[in-house]
Parts: sequence; C-alpha cells; structure tokens
Amino acid sequence: MQKRTSLLLLALVSLSLVTSCDSKMVYDEYKSVPNEWHKDSITSFNFKAPDTINNYNLFVNLRNTNDYKFSNLFLIVELNYPNGKAIKDTLEYKMAAPNGEFLGSGFTDVKENKLWYRGYQSAFHFTENGDYSVDIQHAMRKNGDVNGVENLEGITDIGFRIEIVQ
Repeated sequence: MQKRTSLLLLALVSLSLVTSCDSKMVYDEYKSVPNEWHKDSITSFNFKAPDTINNYNLFVNLRNTNDYKFSNLFLIVELNYPNGKAIKDTLEYKMAAPNGEFLGSGFTDVKENKLWYRGYQSAFHFTENGDYSVDIQHAMRKNGDVNGVENLEGITDIGFRIEIVQ
C-alpha cells in the first residue's frame, strides 16, 4: 500500500512539473504522418485567435527519425485568416549539423524540432478575432531534380504551436 501511495505521489508531482513548465503554451497540436509524407499531403491545424492584444510566437514542430535523408527541410506554410486573407511562405529549416548529426531534442532515434514560423524577427499578433488555420506541406527536392520528392521518409509527426510572449 505504501509503495502504491509513493508511486501515485510521484506521478502527481511529475504531472504538475510538466504542466507548470509550459506556461507560455496557448495552442499545441501534433498530427501523425503515416509511413511517408506525400508531397501533395497537407496537414492542417484549426484554432481560434487567442486575442488581438498580446504578442505571440508561432512554431512548426516536427519529429523525425534516422530515416530522414536530408540535412535541411523545405516547407510551404500557409496562414489563413478569418476574413479569407492568406499568407503563404516557403521556408527552409536546418535539420542536421555539418557532421550529419540531427538537430533537435531527444535521446532516442526520434528528434523533436521546434522551428520558428512567426514572431522571431518582429512581434506577431492576431489582427482579427475568429477561426484561423495553418496548412503545412513539404517541398523537398533532390539536387538537380525538377520533380519534388514524392514520398518523404523519416518525418513521423507534424505539429503547430502558439506561445504567448511574456
């Protein structure tokens, strides 16, 4: 009985530490990629604007394994506003160091990458109340190849995160 109480207490303390360390998080969602990420597959995230007053940082989160064969990653990210306005960006992220070691956090063969989308150069704030969406798809190509990589291996999850600037 004493062992069970100790385990329960340990679980509660661990849970409170995890939730209290993430006080900046406003929105955080991941979607799994089945086996390979097809070039025409768009991962969408829908959310309501937290407010139109505060500043926020927006991130694309990715989890990759050792099956990822590139040192960088090109993404097309589209932010859709409630009024129909859309901003589409082609972004490049560094995924590996020059020695081939993957960047990101994690002790296993899965690395988690928190990649800046908005807020890093100047403050981002939501200009409209309402429903927003973010669409993410990969735009990878091999050097000298006109056609994109049809099925991108090694990406296991795609996420989107909003943090309030404190």
